[in-house]
Amino acid sequence: MVKVLYEDNHLIAVIKPAGIPSQPDKSGHISMLEEVKKYLKEKYKKPGNVFVGLLHRLDRPVSGIMLFAKTSKGAARLSEQFRNNEIQKTYHALIIGRPTKDKGVLVNYLGKDQKLKKAKEYADGKESILHYEVLQSDGRPVLSEVEGAEGYSLLKIRIEGGKFHQIRAQLSLAGFPIVGDIKYLPAGRQVEARQTLLDGSIALCATGLSFTTAIGDKKVNLSIDIPKDWGKYIK
Repeated sequence: MVKVLYEDNHLIAVIKPAGIPSQPDKSGHISMLEEVKKYLKEKYKKPGNVFVGLLHRLDRPVSGIMLFAKTSKGAARLSEQFRNNEIQKTYHALIIGRPTKDKGVLVNYLGKDQKLKKAKEYADGKESILHYEVLQSDGRPVLSEVEGAEGYSLLKIRIEGGKFHQIRAQLSLAGFPIVGDIKYLPAGRQVEARQTLLDGSIALCATGLSFTTAIGDKKVNLSIDIPKDWGKYIK
């Protein structure tokens, strides 16, 4: 069942569960795009194909708010907002460890390793900027048998732009991998790969989205809570 946060004549915002691809891929599993098409088709009893425009993506293991267009006008106007960085996206992440500063900015130059399908830092990569704020930190050890192991921290994150795997890569490069994100686990920290969430997701959620409607220039601010199962890491 699609969980709708907002809907008007041109746009629809929904919550994407972790584990579902944003759009059809080689896995053949139903995507969020297809789920939204099915929802609109059934709700409005539309015959034939239903138009739904994909405006942005979330990685498969990431949960959170996704915005889709219901019309070509909605797609054109919101795509322009995304291109011009006029849409504000907020994320929350649960990381292993704790940054030394409660607020900070990470700057890396990222590119995509096509063979490994992951983001890496390159001398000629694209500038990637991540703003973070530590909301909560738990000093308990990650694994009791690991001497000197870090606890966990909950971060509020805002990025400039939206590069491939940007948040996952930048936090890993800073030495604070996201809980459950084995793909970006730094070398030498394999023991932490055992720290995974029950549903196979990673602890990254798109919790906020602010945009202007396609018609009428109304500002819409959407937000959701972080996943409940993160509570076992942060008390």
